[in-house]
Amino acid sequence: MARLLIAGASGLVGKIALWAALDDARVDQVVSIGRRPLPIQHPKLEQQLSDFLSPLPDLGRFDGALCALGTTIRKAGSQAAFRAVDHDAVLGFARAARLAGAERFALVSSVDANPAARSFYLSVKGDTERDLEAIGFPILVRLRPGLIIGDRAERRPAEWLFQKLNPLVNPLLLGSLRRYRSIAATTIAQALLNAALAATTSAVLEFDGIRAMAGSTDA
Repeated sequence: MARLLIAGASGLVGKIALWAALDDARVDQVVSIGRRPLPIQHPKLEQQLSDFLSPLPDLGRFDGALCALGTTIRKAGSQAAFRAVDHDAVLGFARAARLAGAERFALVSSVDANPAARSFYLSVKGDTERDLEAIGFPILVRLRPGLIIGDRAERRPAEWLFQKLNPLVNPLLLGSLRRYRSIAATTIAQALLNAALAATTSAVLEFDGIRAMAGSTDA
């Protein structure tokens, strides 16, 4: 039975991953780390409030950690505020997880994440992936999905439009373009959980790899 840490459980993917972990017979306990309490109660769930920069109290030893922290520049309000979440908070959570003994760390990143990317968004995602490597997890799994399909709490008009076009666009993305296919939040969440529980090697997973880790053929 595993003990897991999770961050980002209030977001689209994180919320699904949390419930999947709570329903999973392999999981004994889940500790959710966040700035605000979740409106959830469950016998397996413990919540800890944190700004992701301050040390956490001693919560015992953990087997793995899942990170679905993320925002948008529009929602954050500035590039600096975006980086504070998608880089600084992720790294703070990862350091706490490693200190707590987590052997596996699974992260939701983005397709084309690269420190040298011209896009600020993708360069921050790349910086985060690079800096995670220095923390020293024996197994680090980075999920790089394209457009995430699911119902978000906040409105994202452009994303909503692309979701509507998804059935037409996905079949046209073949070969090396397959990694840009949109993918369901449920599939990403299950892959995130499986990676944190059972991955045997570090990996970067794109569209097909995410589906394989999830044990799903659904896009």
